[in-house]
Amino acid sequence: MGSKTGFRVGVADPIIAARPAADTFTRASYLGAVANRADSFWVPDHLNQLFPRSLWKPEYCGSTRVVPTLDATMEPWTMLGHIAARNRVGRMRLGVGVTDTGRRNPAVTAQAAATLHLLTRGRAILGIGPGEREGNEPYGVDWSRPVARFEEAMATIRALWDSGGELVNRDSPYFPLRNALFALPPYKGRWPEIWVAAHGPRMLRAAGRYGDAYFPGFAHRPKDFAQRLEVVRTAASDAGRDPIAILPALMIFVVTGRSRDDVDAALESEMVKSVALNASDEVFGRHGAEHPLGPGFAGAQDILPHDMDEETALSHVAAVPPSLMREIVLNGTPDEVIEQAALWRDCGVRYMVVVNISVMQRNLRKGLASIQPFNQIVRRLKKL
Repeated sequence: MGSKTGFRVGVADPIIAARPAADTFTRASYLGAVANRADSFWVPDHLNQLFPRSLWKPEYCGSTRVVPTLDATMEPWTMLGHIAARNRVGRMRLGVGVTDTGRRNPAVTAQAAATLHLLTRGRAILGIGPGEREGNEPYGVDWSRPVARFEEAMATIRALWDSGGELVNRDSPYFPLRNALFALPPYKGRWPEIWVAAHGPRMLRAAGRYGDAYFPGFAHRPKDFAQRLEVVRTAASDAGRDPIAILPALMIFVVTGRSRDDVDAALESEMVKSVALNASDEVFGRHGAEHPLGPGFAGAQDILPHDMDEETALSHVAAVPPSLMREIVLNGTPDEVIEQAALWRDCGVRYMVVVNISVMQRNLRKGLASIQPFNQIVRRLKKL
């Protein structure tokens, strides 16, 4: 069936500095993706993680023994360049999932993506979105109008890429170009694909105007994806673009194990459950609960988890309904995960990028044992 639907699969790694070498886990993750014939390998762009560091302790998470600090996140373009040098065998596409338009000037992003595209002979993907508060506000970046900034950044990247090496002048409240020059060439006439992480109505329209792929992360449901994809495609059509050419993609977390009992224990682990704090109050409401961070909480884009003390973080995590966890991550044995993934496929997804967060559970041995079923999932997703 894979050949008929052309379902494709990517693997993402959190690129957190580990022991004994900083890239020990990332290298294992990359080699696993090669061995399981993934179509692409992805790294995030964060200065730190979206989870409470106060819970990164041995009693809550076994991986602390090999990853001393949760927030030691490495820089994505440097890491992708490092991986590109090893990527001669696998020849996977390499993507940033996703960079943001707050911290990085769009000219610098345009340059990084174009460079990677040339070095990989046309296999770079620029995943991009408005970013999150935690990677911007603490570092002095204005967080008042992230979507307006995103729209201007996308228009800037397109203007530079389309300039043919001529001087560019463009008015913009955020990124005005005055005799700006961008002379890097595309690879064989093609720039990297732009995959847009979008959720809200205005971002969905921007994805339709600028994106080659619609690429949301968690947390929503397959039927929400289908509805949002319609909005993206309508916006593409309104912008004079081919709506069907926009690739429906998704990044999603996976919690797996050798048995359902192992998976349920992992889903109950404090660090794994803390992922749910990145869901919005609307998602909590569906499960008859209030978001621990208050009514109207928007989710990942607004979370600031770094100053949450242990007691607060534990009480927040205790308020997460088990049914919510089962909604926001693919979870179960490989058979169960494939069944859940098929629901996304049936709602339009054609490219799924998966992240194994089973390693964040309490039990290190079971966390590491999850790698085998996760690899099996990657291989079987290819056949969806």
